[in-house]
Amino acid sequence: MDIKKYFEEAEGFGVLSTADREGRVDSAVYAKPHVIDENTVAFITGEKLTHANLQDNPYAIYLFREESPGYSGKRVYLKKERESDDPAEVEQACKEAWPAADAAGYCERGKYIVYFRAEKILPLVGSGGK
Repeated sequence: MDIKKYFEEAEGFGVLSTADREGRVDSAVYAKPHVIDENTVAFITGEKLTHANLQDNPYAIYLFREESPGYSGKRVYLKKERESDDPAEVEQACKEAWPAADAAGYCERGKYIVYFRAEKILPLVGSGGK
């Protein structure tokens, strides 16, 4: 699967779910990931619960539901590899993802860019097996 092409073309709604060290789960609405390569994606985060959870537990799931009839989309199982709080790196990722001026408010709230290895990608519904 060409994950970069998929997220460039697909329109829809995404949710990133994380858990703290005790397993308490949080879910938050997130834009489509920044696809670095076939195995690496990144998300821009603020200093909120998602980021705090990722300090204790590197695993997350990104659920993406396509804007289409039915239940099409992807579940991307993630493991955090690294993060950066370099303002230039965060700003560059924002500009690449949202070149429009109206995205400035979102970019200003982003303090970190968190890189993940995509360990598994499944359809939104079902196991993906035959």
